[in-house]
Amino acid sequence: MTDDQVIAAREKANRAGSSRAARIVTGLPDRRARIEEATIDLPGRRLMLRVHRPKNADRKLPLIVSFHGGGFIAGTAAQNDWLNSYLAARSPAVVVSVEYRLAPQHPLPQPVEDGYDTLVRLVEDATGSGIDPAAVAVMGESAGGMIAALIALRARKEGPLLRAQVLNYPATDWTETWADYPSIAENADNPTLPLSRLCASRKLSVPPTLDPHSVSPLKFENLAGLPPTLVVTAALDPVADHGRRYVERLRENGIDARLTCYPKATHSFLSTPGLVPAARPARREILAFLRGHLRPALRS
Repeated sequence: MTDDQVIAAREKANRAGSSRAARIVTGLPDRRARIEEATIDLPGRRLMLRVHRPKNADRKLPLIVSFHGGGFIAGTAAQNDWLNSYLAARSPAVVVSVEYRLAPQHPLPQPVEDGYDTLVRLVEDATGSGIDPAAVAVMGESAGGMIAALIALRARKEGPLLRAQVLNYPATDWTETWADYPSIAENADNPTLPLSRLCASRKLSVPPTLDPHSVSPLKFENLAGLPPTLVVTAALDPVADHGRRYVERLRENGIDARLTCYPKATHSFLSTPGLVPAARPARREILAFLRGHLRPALRS
């Protein structure tokens, strides 16, 4: 596919995924949260944000910055409304989903820079946004999980302080060894993430001038200093071993890391609760994990 064809296919898929009819598959937002669109001005670009807040909140709230999936070439913040609105209402928290720039026009590391710069700006403006800067977490799914993981790696040295990270079926290795995992071969024909799509995503998102090790959390030599981590994987997912191996590495580096693999679940299952029953217990687990790490920060 040409770049123009990729962009056209993405726009068509995003329109379909954001439609009212698609809610049968993607789930209805939690009615106790309100969803607003906002913009954020960063050096050289303006990004769209999708902000989820509880309807009845009269105090500073934790901040959860969320990143959608789509292999760095597709996806939209709206596809995570079912999860993000629930977390906003039940935590309670402000959940901000970032419409980061996508390849092929904006290859890596630009999506990661979008995410990190947005996080920093939100924390800097915490008072005006009703956010507690001492209770911040990042979360992402698939490619967004890689973005969240890379942001956490950067934030441990440059700030801001993160209390937790949640990585849902993340891709963590974008180097030449990305396919050298048993789950890739075992689930190569899975329709939710076929091998052909993985190949296309990597080809379009990693420019020849970029060292892929720099955007592969699994390949970082030192993972010390990261926040408590929850990694959610799916048994029928080609990148399940990306998440499993990352948890092993985190534990080897002394990080409090939890791994949950949901049987009979496929890649992106948290974005398709109407099709995959495992989405609901996974959502409850994510909520409990984030509340456990963000609420103590509010009391301290």
